[in-house]
Amino acid sequence: MNSAVLTTIAVTGFTVAFFHAAIPTHWLPFVLVARARGWSRTRTLAVTLCAGLGHVGLTSLLGVAIAWFGFQLDERVGGLFPWVIGAFLIAIGLYYFWRQWRGGGICHHHPVGSQHQPSAECGHEHAPGRQGSHWEEELKDSKLMSARASDWTAMSGLFVMLTLSPCEGFLPVYLSGVRFGWRGFALLSLILAVAALAGMTLFTWLTLLGLERFKVERYERYEAGLLGGSFSLLGVLVVILEH
Repeated sequence: MNSAVLTTIAVTGFTVAFFHAAIPTHWLPFVLVARARGWSRTRTLAVTLCAGLGHVGLTSLLGVAIAWFGFQLDERVGGLFPWVIGAFLIAIGLYYFWRQWRGGGICHHHPVGSQHQPSAECGHEHAPGRQGSHWEEELKDSKLMSARASDWTAMSGLFVMLTLSPCEGFLPVYLSGVRFGWRGFALLSLILAVAALAGMTLFTWLTLLGLERFKVERYERYEAGLLGGSFSLLGVLVVILEH
């Protein structure tokens, strides 16, 4: 197999996973809950890491089903597989472009017990600089911030919130690496874990240090468009490099 293809897929996968983890929904709730409950930095980072493991675990579990489907498809189409996967990735890219055009940049993860009712679209527009206020508003009436709830309740709530919101953007990456078998799947899962956990803990740590001025709202707003470009480019490169 062409090692350039695997390298391209691996780099794309790392980029997708890391920048997906940079979205405030993956770290800001941990900071807000930690401040409200008086947690230490070490404890906050540990809770973030544990929730990240659940997030990565469910994504990898879904990836097993995606990989198995890809193996069956590879057996059926043979030499046409790069074209099929390339077309699929480009189609996924166009879908994300469409979602960006419709204003649905991302799908927010809402905390357990929140009274927030999600709209029909995934994306939610929030005024620039109101990122913290948005999450404080969603969390203030949830069990995570309640003084009556134990720390274990708050930690389990954060864990469930993130675990049940897998990294949907990484699933096409699993399909693109099907030709590398289960070893390729294991490598991509490792990349997912390293990138996602590194991103979550890094941004949590920076915010705990007081670097709230580090703004990622613009990326959050255009995440769907960036994913669209990444998958479209990956689809083209898979076809070119395989031939």
